[in-house]
Amino acid sequence: MKIQIINGPNLNLLGIREPSVYGNGSFEDYLEVLREHFPEVEIDYFQSNVEGELINKLHEVGFSADGIVLNAGAYTHTSVALHDAIRAIQTPVVEVHISNVHAREEFRHKSMISAACKGVILGFGMDSYRLAIEALKEL
Repeated sequence: MKIQIINGPNLNLLGIREPSVYGNGSFEDYLEVLREHFPEVEIDYFQSNVEGELINKLHEVGFSADGIVLNAGAYTHTSVALHDAIRAIQTPVVEVHISNVHAREEFRHKSMISAACKGVILGFGMDSYRLAIEALKEL
């Protein structure tokens, strides 16, 4: 099984950015934990701060990967283009957020991509990614 994790803007700063919200660990460190937890799954990782690069990655892997875990960061709340890209591909996508966006600023309560995704997992810290992979394994 092949899972692609795609992280959007500012998630390259995990471990540095707002540790009270996002924790103290980098995503690269957590990625090793995921790979150890799921040795039977090939987990690839991509991060970009650029919306078009996220769309290009969805197009690139959206017909070959078995599942995509997408944390679109702030683009979650603004990007019709990401919504359309998810709808255009065949691979199921699980939307993930580290924090509980519904307990934060009101503008974070609306997701432009949720309706295009297979499901949404949020609020469990980095463990949200593990939960998403487990969900994708069951499809």
